[in-house]
Amino acid sequence: MNASDRTPADLLRSALAADPARPLVTFYDDATGERVELSVATFANWVAKTANLLQGDLAAEPGDRLALLLPAHWQSAVWLLACSEVGVVADVRGDPASADLVVTGPDTLERARACRGERMALALRPMGGRFPQPPEGFSDYAVEVPGQGDRFAPYAPVDPDAPALSVGGVGLTAAQLVARAREDAAESGLTPGSRLLTGRTYDTWEGLSAGLFAPLASGASVVLCRHLERLDEHALATRIESERVTGTAV
Repeated sequence: MNASDRTPADLLRSALAADPARPLVTFYDDATGERVELSVATFANWVAKTANLLQGDLAAEPGDRLALLLPAHWQSAVWLLACSEVGVVADVRGDPASADLVVTGPDTLERARACRGERMALALRPMGGRFPQPPEGFSDYAVEVPGQGDRFAPYAPVDPDAPALSVGGVGLTAAQLVARAREDAAESGLTPGSRLLTGRTYDTWEGLSAGLFAPLASGASVVLCRHLERLDEHALATRIESERVTGTAV
């Protein structure tokens, strides 16, 4: 990746320029049997659409705080990068009552109602499906995002030294996040073409790093597994082999 990259959005642009067709995120939900694979180009398209939704329809501005109440999921990864594109602080599992806007999954809708700003809900159904019945007081992400533009341009440049992420008591600027992701990638031996399988949750830096940022910073890819504990030893070994996994963080 480019040494000049100082935000997660920079890392994604470099990945897109280097090899848009390679896999970036392969997601499994072992409670539903879902598998989704997103190339760099497909992932970047979702990020652009989500960033346009965030900046346009939700009127988010650099420095706004977004309470991200989502599990480890490919759509959570999209939202993290969309926040970086706009300059919004992603407050993972943060307090909705003190946030400017909230993005929630189906299991945290009641908690998310404490937010007095814009509220976006994700059904987290296979193939990015919408809610059968939209939750009252929320916009349905699966309804709102498809019509957004495929390219994104921020209204204002994103400051790499401004706050970008808060998770588990750790606060990082965009530049600090990139530097730490690079350090983690080096410690884990991630290089271009590596495939890291992780079952860690997204509510700690370690989970976010393994599940998105370290692979992105190193030209690697991630096999992100939700409910991985449901697999027995044989099933896990089969997945590691079939996905050509080179390292694990479980």
